Amino acid sequence: MLELPRFKAAAVQTAPVFLDTDATVDKVVRLIGEAAANGARLVAFPEVFVAGYPYWSWIGNPIEGSPWFEKLARSAIEIPGPEITKIAQAAARHKTHVVVGVNERNRHGIGTLYNTLVTIAEKLTWAPGDASALRVHDTSIGPLGSLACGENTNTLARFALIAEGELVHVASYISLPVAPPDYDMADAIKVRAAAHSFEGKLFTIVSCSTVSEEIIRALEADFPKARELLSRRNSAFSGVLGPDGRVIGQPLIDEEGIVYADIDLSRCIQPRQMHDIAGHYNRFDVFDLRVNRRPLRSVRFDDAAEPASIEPVTERGEEAEPVSAAPGRPKPARSAVRRTEVRQ
Repeated sequence: MLELPRFKAAAVQTAPVFLDTDATVDKVVRLIGEAAANGARLVAFPEVFVAGYPYWSWIGNPIEGSPWFEKLARSAIEIPGPEITKIAQAAARHKTHVVVGVNERNRHGIGTLYNTLVTIAEKLTWAPGDASALRVHDTSIGPLGSLACGENTNTLARFALIAEGELVHVASYISLPVAPPDYDMADAIKVRAAAHSFEGKLFTIVSCSTVSEEIIRALEADFPKARELLSRRNSAFSGVLGPDGRVIGQPLIDEEGIVYADIDLSRCIQPRQMHDIAGHYNRFDVFDLRVNRRPLRSVRFDDAAEPASIEPVTERGEEAEPVSAAPGRPKPARSAVRRTEVRQ
């Protein structure tokens, strides 16, 4: 008989300690503990939460923002690295799954940053890590996928996750008060999440950051309009949506806190009788989606073949932490999303 997981999810809506990597990681660890103490087995954090979003790109020109880009690059982390290890250890200690956004620095280029989502999960089946993109992770709370910010409007990316069996989706956002005056960012985030939940007949956990007074004060010395531009209401939405596209319980709009919701994945079954877009309710004889999962690198070296070695080859065991990649959001630079798994 088919048995699907039931669990409590937590969506965190708060601000990072702006551009302070160590302090923000400590905040992540503390919030993991708080959410786990309230029964959460999945804790979702906002986009680039470690350790901040480049708001100067919206409120100033590139020259004005250049010193701030350096601050961002200095606060970015490498994966694997001590920061993710610390978060992974907290996830293991509290027996939770964690999805957290970070600014990742390319270890081969000090100015190349990635908007990265890290998923730390307890695996049901151990698998080798790779750099392939757009992947659903087989975890003990069910098939788990994630996308960062605007990637949640990418229909093909979302369908690829649905087609791979996603039942739990984490949508990671930043608060963006600098949108056009007639644009309701909080409502737009909810609409995107509702569309994915309804189309895929799955649960979506939305985690969005907030713009703290600390962030505004840090920026307004160099950008006089920072307070005016970054203080608009209805800019952050965090919550949980069910497979019917409706919000479960009360979401958070602009205010800091943690949203909790009880999730029963068996609720994903009946709605698919009518519309299973990755199954019977599709036209695979007409539509053909192909996803390129080959890792992309900035350079390929084609060296001359070396003489065959007479040294024996020893196969490695399962000691290394697997890390895989999936696509993220292309701001502030080229984006990628990685996953780090921890065995519990």
